Amino acid sequence: MSHTQSTAEHGVSTATLAMVNIDSADPARLARFYAAALGWEVTYSDENYGMVEGDGVKIGFGKIEDFRPAPWPDEDGAKRFHLDLQVDDLDEATASLCAIGASRPDFQPGAERWRVLLDPDGQPFCLSPRPQAAS
Repeated sequence: MSHTQSTAEHGVSTATLAMVNIDSADPARLARFYAAALGWEVTYSDENYGMVEGDGVKIGFGKIEDFRPAPWPDEDGAKRFHLDLQVDDLDEATASLCAIGASRPDFQPGAERWRVLLDPDGQPFCLSPRPQAAS
């Protein structure tokens, strides 16, 4: 049984993803962080909203009063989302991202196959090795 369906089987898509929006305690700070992490551009930033764009993708960050990130690790499964970022070198990327505001929690479930970091708001995101091109 297949759970995937293509638009070819069912006609034109109903929607197109325009962007991803993420709740934040400090949208301007988070926009700067992800712009630096991804090499993208901050295209909007004020105290209530920030946006970054790159590679044809937009991520917005909206201010939520009394924002609290899901705890990490969270045995109750309250994690709301996470981004997976591919990198060439886990150690170098970890050091670089921690230098601009990320932190590395003690709990690391990936057995060094991937790494969990927390963004400046405390939301988890993952680093995984970029697939190596076939030679």
